Amino acid sequence: MFKRFIIAAAAVTLACFSASAQEQNGEYTSYSPYSIFGLGDIATPGSAYNLGMGGVGLASRNNRYLNTLNPAAVTARDSLSFMLEFFINNNNSLMEQNAGGSTHRMVKNSSNIGGFAASFPIWKSSAFMAGLAPYSSTGYRYSYKETDQNILATEGNVDYLNFGQGSLYKLFLGAGATFWKKFSVGAQVDYVFGNVEKGFYQTFAKVPHNDAQDIYKMHLHAFVPKLGFQFEQAFGKKSKICVGGTFTPSVNLLGIVDYQSLSVGSAETITVVSTSDTLSHNPGRLKLPTELALGIAWRYGDKFRAEFDWTSSYWKNCGFDSYEGFGNDSALKFSACNRNVFRAGVEYIPNPTDIRYYRKRVTYRAGAYRINEYYSFCGNSVSTTGVTLGMTLPVFRWYNGLSIALDAGRRGSLDGGMVRETYFRLSFGVNLYDIWFQKPKYD
Repeated sequence: MFKRFIIAAAAVTLACFSASAQEQNGEYTSYSPYSIFGLGDIATPGSAYNLGMGGVGLASRNNRYLNTLNPAAVTARDSLSFMLEFFINNNNSLMEQNAGGSTHRMVKNSSNIGGFAASFPIWKSSAFMAGLAPYSSTGYRYSYKETDQNILATEGNVDYLNFGQGSLYKLFLGAGATFWKKFSVGAQVDYVFGNVEKGFYQTFAKVPHNDAQDIYKMHLHAFVPKLGFQFEQAFGKKSKICVGGTFTPSVNLLGIVDYQSLSVGSAETITVVSTSDTLSHNPGRLKLPTELALGIAWRYGDKFRAEFDWTSSYWKNCGFDSYEGFGNDSALKFSACNRNVFRAGVEYIPNPTDIRYYRKRVTYRAGAYRINEYYSFCGNSVSTTGVTLGMTLPVFRWYNGLSIALDAGRRGSLDGGMVRETYFRLSFGVNLYDIWFQKPKYD
């Protein structure tokens, strides 16, 4: 019965992913004015379990939940267990900007698949995991009017519109092994893939003028390797300290970038420019960054754990500054920066084995984070700061549960013409756990 429930849950997850992919042609699966640059918003890795603690997990070793942030963590499990998780995200954002002496506001709501992963043991102290998760998302739409009096006098009113939508996902396969009961290593391969479309429309009020349309359609993919380690040392009877980290080398971003520039108006539609750049024929033009991540965690029995993580991604020389279609138009001055992320989180379970009071078996989490984004706007750095709360409600037997994570944060500011984005995100996940690999013995 329970195995059929797991299969049904996997089917629901795949259906959610299919619906999310279809939404790219209609409603935005995410929305942020800052997603105009590069590959858009970089997704926070991990599940609702990680998100409730500020997104930490590089040094977490927890046999109750599947931790996909570090491939070495997959070995933290019961030797006969099968683990599966999936979750979805809902994002509510308030965008504010000072312009023309007043503050303009806009509210946006979007939903998307959070991820799906499964794991099972291979042999003794080794294990395997596979899954699907978002890598980045693009969603924006803004307009403005021409203010240059010389242009207005000769050409009349001119309106501009920028829009973009799409997502990149990653399909990952990883495995890990533990040696001497303390040192764990893991390796993972991500296949990053997806489509992004960006457009720029220029509309003239005067009839003799044709409107202009510039459209970029990107079909991107890349294979990304990752290596990870964890070392856990006991101190006393209940305390353990674990250090962990991952390394991801820079790889070429491949695919096709189609560009069309159209003139549309009273005359017949004319294709001015139409090009197709195959990135596979020009390796090295665009790259995914080298990434180094380190974490340290302290665990006291099965009741309490605390962790701090640091991640640095080197986007500065990945080529997005100079490649047309990835955010550098004449009105927006973006430039690439190295991305640094600092995360901290705690987890507490009053009594994980309590059989009388349900609330004592509930897992409570809290965390905070700060992100120095991988772009600057008109010379101004962009940062994101947020706090998180989370919990897991036990369901059925073993370690099955329903996880909820709340994330409240703010990105950008109202200075220098920037947009201040205040968001509230809700993640809802299901953690499934069962013992599958048993050999019944009959007398």
